[in-house]
Amino acid sequence: MIFSLMFFDVTFGFYVAAAISYAAYSLFRKEWIGYNSTLLFFLGFLSNIATLAARTIEVHHAPFSNLYESMIFFSAIVALIYLILEFRYKTKMFGVFLSVFLSLSFFVTNLLPFRMKVYENLNPALQSYWLEIHVATMFVGYSAFAISFIAAVLYLAKSEWRNGLMLKYLPDAPVLDNLSYKSIAWGMPFLTVGIVTGAVWANYTWGSYWSWDPKETWSLITWLIYAAYLHARITRGWKDKKAAILAIAGFLSMAFLYWGVSFVLPGLHSYGRA
Repeated sequence: MIFSLMFFDVTFGFYVAAAISYAAYSLFRKEWIGYNSTLLFFLGFLSNIATLAARTIEVHHAPFSNLYESMIFFSAIVALIYLILEFRYKTKMFGVFLSVFLSLSFFVTNLLPFRMKVYENLNPALQSYWLEIHVATMFVGYSAFAISFIAAVLYLAKSEWRNGLMLKYLPDAPVLDNLSYKSIAWGMPFLTVGIVTGAVWANYTWGSYWSWDPKETWSLITWLIYAAYLHARITRGWKDKKAAILAIAGFLSMAFLYWGVSFVLPGLHSYGRA
């Protein structure tokens, strides 16, 4: 366990350092600072992957058995998507906000009680290959929605304070709006597959595809919000502020599905917080 904890702390340090470096780049606009920012973020991503690998070796199963492990996986996917976006859009300003987001994610994750717990013998409900399929697809979707959320928030900020500090160096508002849309369009199939595989897994484990467990119910609510977003975008031409607000609402619903349900509305999925 010592190696995964060590890599965890190193990852946290790299993401914090990247956030500071990206902020410095936004102020001074020096090319070497921008290069170092990307390097620090990339090293954080590699350390994030190393944390997952070490945890997998230590617990002898995929690191998805609780919130602590899944948050590390979630952060790695978010970091990977950001690196692709930085290469695609040729802008580093998004990195300030992503680095802060990931730093906060690791800070919160560090407070979870599961950090010092290793479960080599999983709950019987988790001893299935459906664990990897279901959780992996859900969290790829979650990560895409996190990107859409940040893009939507930045879109609203850019619309209101176009020349504010750091905001003026961001991509134009229509680009942020389109990024939020594409992230949701990309994440939605993964969320859908995650829900379907979860239903198959539930039938295999509990003998029922759907039992209106709080986690299942809230996953459906989240799916419906994002489905409404895509429907409004495609058929009604929703863009700009209305689309951004709906994207933010979808992420808040997803965040409650991920965190809130486990603590506020425990049910069949309560083992995820243990």
